[in-house]
Amino acid sequence: MNIHITKPALAWFKEEFEKGESMVPIRLFGRYGGCGSLQSGFSLGISQTEPLQPVAIKEEEGFRFFIEEQDSWYFDHHNVKIKYSRKLDEIQFEYEDSDEK
Repeated sequence: MNIHITKPALAWFKEEFEKGESMVPIRLFGRYGGCGSLQSGFSLGISQTEPLQPVAIKEEEGFRFFIEEQDSWYFDHHNVKIKYSRKLDEIQFEYEDSDEK
């Protein structure tokens, strides 16, 4: 399971999250409700919290995007790509099968 982030999405995070001296942690997790396309009845959430037991980490320009071991069920062996939609002015997530099963 890997995390990919596009440059427009990274620019969005820079605007939305206060960037200090250290890495800004961004946790990706499955949450109940919302409109998700990967797990029925769940959607992908983000929060700013430090990693405890990450199974995937992507560090990019002062940000640390990660998935905790307890949240790996949501991704079900899929990679996640974080994109930004200019039309909708919001972050979007795409999933693709991972070779790791």
